Amino acid sequence: MTFPAELKYTSDHEWIRIEADGTSAKVGITDFAQSELGDLVYVDIDTVGETIAKGEEFGAVEAVKTTSDLFMPVSGKVLSFNEELEDNPELINEDPYGKGWIVEIELTELGELEELMDAAAYQEEIN
Repeated sequence: MTFPAELKYTSDHEWIRIEADGTSAKVGITDFAQSELGDLVYVDIDTVGETIAKGEEFGAVEAVKTTSDLFMPVSGKVLSFNEELEDNPELINEDPYGKGWIVEIELTELGELEELMDAAAYQEEIN
């Protein structure tokens, strides 16, 4: 299981990667989360264009045996959904930190990033 050092993590098993512009970020679920859920069959995101507060639900992922809500790691406006996931939700299982990103957001509260875990703290959290 991998936990890239450049990402920040939540206790709800989401990750966030700040883009080069410093004002937008990609969000997805961790390698741990996808392995716990099993084979993903559907990603439900209907919040594009909405501003969502940290900790609020922005969508859900459906696996063969369960559905799991997705929670915003920091406050932001959902700019886009990774449309590749519509036909290939298994990209989250195959590449959770790359092709399996779920949404891109515009950050609205940069200070909230300080409240997230780094890779070492997240690994400790799940052990």
